[in-house]
Amino acid sequence: MFKNLSKKCSLFIISFIFPCILTSCSKNLNIAAKDIQNNNTQVINKEINIPEKTAIDASIKPPIASSLNKETPKNVLNNRTFTGPNLKYNNKGIPVLMYHSIAYEKGNELRIPKEKFREQMCFLKEKGYTTLTLNELHEFFVNNSPVPEKSVVLTFDDGYVDNYTNAYPILKEFGFNAVVFVITNNIDNRKGYLTSNQIIELANNGIEVQSHTVDHEKLATLTYNKQLETLKNSKFFLENILGRKISYIAYPYGNWNENTIKAIKETDYKMAFTTNGTWSDKSDGIYTLDRVYISANFDINEFHRRLTNRNYK
Repeated sequence: MFKNLSKKCSLFIISFIFPCILTSCSKNLNIAAKDIQNNNTQVINKEINIPEKTAIDASIKPPIASSLNKETPKNVLNNRTFTGPNLKYNNKGIPVLMYHSIAYEKGNELRIPKEKFREQMCFLKEKGYTTLTLNELHEFFVNNSPVPEKSVVLTFDDGYVDNYTNAYPILKEFGFNAVVFVITNNIDNRKGYLTSNQIIELANNGIEVQSHTVDHEKLATLTYNKQLETLKNSKFFLENILGRKISYIAYPYGNWNENTIKAIKETDYKMAFTTNGTWSDKSDGIYTLDRVYISANFDINEFHRRLTNRNYK
């Protein structure tokens, strides 16, 4: 079924070679999601290897937007108005794809080789998919603003540097929007993760940067005040660097409780994501939206199945 697509994507892969940066590792970050509340998706129980934090001065404050973000944004993500046939409304769901790292690591399904990622993006382009921004998704759910029937949202968790070196050139090639949920304590502090300058470039060129908390905390294990603190501080850090409002968050491990929802509202986030499957729809609740897990173990047929079948599980 996908024979012609595979040939086309193979030709593209031969024609375009993007840089791949592989980092050595000395510490494991366990991103297991065994205790996800109300989780009905597959368990994410792999590890992504990351190096130790570099030594930093605790007195150093986050960079301020006036000193870093001097260039005028090249691509301000204004909401589009979609008209014409083949539109859908919020009585239907939208697949929000959940990626992590775009790089190769043997045996780690959370690291998707850039060649496989490019094949998936090639598939989306050839099948006529529209990549929505989070503002557009929010408008869809809250105000029932119509979007194309073939709509998808691309998300990346944690903020690995390969999102910039490997995924970003491919996203640019196909003209796709996407969002990276970053752990703010890792920015400029840990090798293998994005830097301030990189997230500024991403945010100025169609790739949203949003919160994944300060230190990848499992929120439901924290007191309300501690949850409030990490939600507020990660938001402030990113707003200070990027010079724009941060309104969206993905929960580390997909973990949350009632205090999390209360703290999310208190800190003025408009929408939040779990790791639950499958598609996002209005019935999830605006602060507990589902996402579609994408694994390196999936071939293009499984990618297509999850993209087109609301009840793929």
